[in-house]
Amino acid sequence: MPFVTFHQNEQVAREEVPAGANLVVRAGIRQFPYPLLQFRCGMGQCGRCASRVLAGAEHLPPPNWKEEKLLGERLAQGFRLVCQLWLSHDIELRQDRACT
Repeated sequence: MPFVTFHQNEQVAREEVPAGANLVVRAGIRQFPYPLLQFRCGMGQCGRCASRVLAGAEHLPPPNWKEEKLLGERLAQGFRLVCQLWLSHDIELRQDRACT
């Protein structure tokens, strides 16, 4: 099971999640990383869940068309839409209000 380290402003949370977990789904049912994760639609349409991948990006699939459309040049800076990621490996993410 992958470990997720999630940074949001001054807070850091770390927890093991089931393989294949989606963090927006988990936050929506009030599981980790609730209440830290900022999100809205959960469908790759609003971009509110955009987070910078600090570690573990090499285990993620390439960005999909929704991420390319919403994030554009921010993809090159390491941003991904958390709602579009199903985790199978350890990952470290940062989501600050200034990033979203």
